[in-house]
Amino acid sequence: MNSDPDPFEEGQRAARQNIPAGANPYQDGSDEHALWAAGHEKVAGPREANESEGS
Repeated sequence: MNSDPDPFEEGQRAARQNIPAGANPYQDGSDEHALWAAGHEKVAGPREANESEGS
């Protein structure tokens, strides 16, 4: 069983909890950083786009 956290899933979870993308815990430039950011963007991207349209 793989007990290592999945950075993509962690990024999605962070976005659902309204944690900003800048809180990415992985080293900038690493594969994990990119995966976390992609997961965050998948969830937060549409939500943030909707918020900005309303302002």
